[in-house]
Amino acid sequence: MSRSVLNMLGAASILLASLTGCKKSEGGAASTPAPTGGTPKAAAKSEYVFGVIAKSQANPVFQAARTGAEDAARELSAKHGVKVTVNWRTPNTEDAQQQAQFIEQLVAQGVDGITVSCTDAAVLTGAINDAVDKGVLVATFDSDAPDSKRFAYYGINDEEAGRAVARELIKAMGETGVVAILAGNQSAPNLQTRVRGVREEVAKHPGVSVKDVYYHPETAPDAAAKVKDVQINNPEITGWAMVGGWPLFTENALDGVAGKAKVVSVDHLPEQLNYVRAGQVQALVGQDCYGWGYKTVEMLFDKAHDNKDPASVINNFELSVVTQANVDEYAGIWNKWLGKK
Repeated sequence: MSRSVLNMLGAASILLASLTGCKKSEGGAASTPAPTGGTPKAAAKSEYVFGVIAKSQANPVFQAARTGAEDAARELSAKHGVKVTVNWRTPNTEDAQQQAQFIEQLVAQGVDGITVSCTDAAVLTGAINDAVDKGVLVATFDSDAPDSKRFAYYGINDEEAGRAVARELIKAMGETGVVAILAGNQSAPNLQTRVRGVREEVAKHPGVSVKDVYYHPETAPDAAAKVKDVQINNPEITGWAMVGGWPLFTENALDGVAGKAKVVSVDHLPEQLNYVRAGQVQALVGQDCYGWGYKTVEMLFDKAHDNKDPASVINNFELSVVTQANVDEYAGIWNKWLGKK
């Protein structure tokens, strides 16, 4: 065969390869690019690391989330014969910028996934999207970033939680009076949604009105001081709708308030249960704080290991209402959630 013919055949081979666009792997088989958006096809692995970022170290509800995440990692390891570990990265106090930095650091460390409770969705959405674009799975818990590329959320139905707090409070107030709403970080979208739920429920009852919404740093002493100060300066308030239980994490938080106003709060931590026992809090609307960690680590593992999505993007749990009639049932639950024997 002449050299010119060989040259023509070689050129034709090159043209054919470029037209087919197939890239051969080292083993000779055509490889398929991984899907974009942080959802690569699951590959067999013997070890997974998931970052868990809560809002603050100081809040016991996030200690429960950490226990849940670590329990999930241990149980998934045993069940599937792989090593699953949790990398807990949480600011001492609420700091959305530090949460965003933790996301970047975890991505750089090569974690398989991250679950985060968003202090400020506007700040964290970009960091979440960057993580997903780099192939890291991201879920959210407690406080969502709904406009981000996270693949799942697990937490309370915040609007329904607000309505439930208002229903219990209005019942305790006898369908009449003035309600003060206690909120925490004004930038937290979950708290804003709960406040909206309280307002919507109160609006259904002509004998009840809302005085105002009172914000404060999400620490127990600050919250307790805020409640006492507002009550002193507004004696017409006869009910407190707390969309978070911050003041009830301290002792004597309702001195000067109990007896003048009824109180219903989100969360049902052990410290809060004592206020129900004492009759100073009429009801608590509880969250699955343990499940924040457990369920989202489980979701991350299912997605990373088996490419399995949850049944829905938004996953809510059933609310628990605690009163004097059932308060003692919840003490044992928190012993587990806080890692106590």
